[in-house]
Amino acid sequence: MNRCRPRVRNIFRTILRALCLNLVLTTYSFAGPPFLTDDPEPVDLRHWEAYLFTSGMTSSSGSYGIAGPAVELNYGAFPDTQLHLIVPLTSVDGPGMPAAFGLGDMELGVKYRFVHETNEWPQIGIFPMAELPTGDESRGLGNGRTWFRLPLWVQKSWGPWTTYGGGGAVVNPAPGQRDYPFGGWLVQRNLGKHLTLGGEIFAQGADTPNDKGFGALNFGGSYNVNEHFSLLFSAGHSVAGDNHTLWYFGLYETW
Repeated sequence: MNRCRPRVRNIFRTILRALCLNLVLTTYSFAGPPFLTDDPEPVDLRHWEAYLFTSGMTSSSGSYGIAGPAVELNYGAFPDTQLHLIVPLTSVDGPGMPAAFGLGDMELGVKYRFVHETNEWPQIGIFPMAELPTGDESRGLGNGRTWFRLPLWVQKSWGPWTTYGGGGAVVNPAPGQRDYPFGGWLVQRNLGKHLTLGGEIFAQGADTPNDKGFGALNFGGSYNVNEHFSLLFSAGHSVAGDNHTLWYFGLYETW
C-alpha cells in the first residue's frame, strides 16, 4: 500500500501539469481556496501551486453558476511576488435562459506582499486581478468585457491560529453590470499535521442593478495528505441580501 501512494501522487502530478499546460496553450472566480476571502502570502520564490477544482453558487430562484473542472496555477516568480492564472470550464442555468457549458472567463493576477509579518505587525499584500472575456457572453459563460478585482489583504498568526482578511473593489464596465465593494474576514486553526478548519464572513455589494448584494458565512478547510498534496473543501450560505448557497472542492499540489 505504501508503495502505491508515491505512484498515485506522481500520476496525479503528471495529469495536473499536462492539463495546466494544455489549457494555457489553447488559449467566476473564488479568491483564496477554498474560501472567498484571500490572504496576502505569495507562493515561495521559484515554487509552484496547482489546484484542480470545482466551485459553485446557486440561488433560491433556481439559477446557478459552476466553475469546474477548473485549473488554478500560481508561481513565485520574484521575492514576495506571485503570478496567478485560472482557466475554468463553466456551467450556467436559470429561469428564462438555456443551460450552457463551455470555457469561462480566464483570470490573471499578481499577488505582491509589501509588509512581512512580525511579532507586532501583520503581513500585508495586494492581489489585483483581471478577468479576461474568454467565455461566450451570448451563452452566459462570460462577462463580455475585461473586468478587475482590486483588493488589499492582511494576515496574522499565533501558534496554530491564523486570521486574515481585507477587501477592495470590483471595476466592471460591461453593459448591465456595475462596480461594487467586497470584503471578508476568516479565522482558521491547524488541528495537528493533517487537518485545518476555519470559517469566514464575506460580503459584497450589488453587481447588477437588479441585485441586492449579499453577506455569507462559509466554513471549510483542508486535509493535508502530505507536505505537497491536500484536499480542500468549503460550503456556506448567505445570511443577508440575495439568497445564495456556496461550495468549493479541490485538489492541491505544490512543488
